[in-house]
Amino acid sequence: MPVGINSYILSNNLLFVWSQLNLVTAVIQSCKGHETMAVEKIRVGIIGANVGYGWTPRSHAPAIAEMPNVEFAAVCTSREETAKESADTYGVPLAFSNHKEMLEKADLDVVAVVVRVPKHYDLAMDVLKSGQNIYTEWPLGANLKEAEELTSFAKEKKLITMVGLQSRAAPIFMYLRDLIQENHIGEVLSASLRQFSSGVLSRPPGRTWQKDVELGATTLTIPFGHSIDALCMCLGEFASVSGNVSTKVPQWHEQETNRVVEVSSPDTIMINGTLKSGAAISAHVSAIPYHGSGYKFEIYGAEGTLVVTSNDAPSTGSSKLWHGKSGESDLVELEIPENYTKVPSSVPLGPPFNIAQLWDRFADGIKSNSEFEPSFSTALTRHKLIDAIQKSSDTGSTQEL
Repeated sequence: MPVGINSYILSNNLLFVWSQLNLVTAVIQSCKGHETMAVEKIRVGIIGANVGYGWTPRSHAPAIAEMPNVEFAAVCTSREETAKESADTYGVPLAFSNHKEMLEKADLDVVAVVVRVPKHYDLAMDVLKSGQNIYTEWPLGANLKEAEELTSFAKEKKLITMVGLQSRAAPIFMYLRDLIQENHIGEVLSASLRQFSSGVLSRPPGRTWQKDVELGATTLTIPFGHSIDALCMCLGEFASVSGNVSTKVPQWHEQETNRVVEVSSPDTIMINGTLKSGAAISAHVSAIPYHGSGYKFEIYGAEGTLVVTSNDAPSTGSSKLWHGKSGESDLVELEIPENYTKVPSSVPLGPPFNIAQLWDRFADGIKSNSEFEPSFSTALTRHKLIDAIQKSSDTGSTQEL
């Protein structure tokens, strides 16, 4: 072979090797950059971030503390001294005793309203008017009208919303919904939901405000609301419902003052209904005085059965999933696949866990400018169902949805 051709081939081979080395170097540098690149965080401000009481110290604060994509950036309480205490305790740089000041001065991606239900509407409206994305605890409002107005205004402002219906982010219910959709037990024929939690007949003064049904924090809206939302998430929405809503314990003892308070809030809810799929549903949720037996959600299909059990409310406590197929004699516990857990293992179990799952989802929504359930629209659908159940109880007639 002529020398000129050999030189040409050698030259081309060297160029090829050099280009491949450059490519490998670029890939390595890219990987190194990826390893050291900080996770983009959304900045959260919480209205109702007290240290000594409320939902924030039980759930949001320990959840956010472990989240790589969420930063607790500002706190707001009703008094300057408690705001400073919260900021010091949670390691938050900004503290406010006026929520409008926080909305004006703090550089935030989302504001969370974590206060008593009667205050949701006014605070949430102020957040929406400021143009901030918003997280609000469930119930969205004290009644259907408030929920409708908040949902409508949020859509008008084109803001990203989320509501604390945390069962929708619980791995067990996400997996259960997928099993149903994948026809694991065939066509769902019927389902039964029962939840009995021990009610507190003797309460500190800070908790007796829940006695008034008009304030929106009742067994119907909160324990029942969370549990029926998980059912609807997995099986679909109701086509019709009939209900009986009652107050079996009409008086509470208020500690410290030693007075008896009259109660109008319902503590016992029983419903029967039909889903849009045609499945028959029954549910009984009650806050009873003593020794509540916990939670049980049974789903009966044409080819098998699925059951969720919990000693506590499944939205805040641990639960187990059981299944049995046609021809099998016993129910067997199912392990929840790891891919349904979206948060670090350092997030505490109990109330913080599903809240952390929600924050992870909300962070994705804000970064992608997309709204994921449970949004204000999800909450409005649930408010409409609760309103229909109350109307059925009041009138004695089945309500169509």
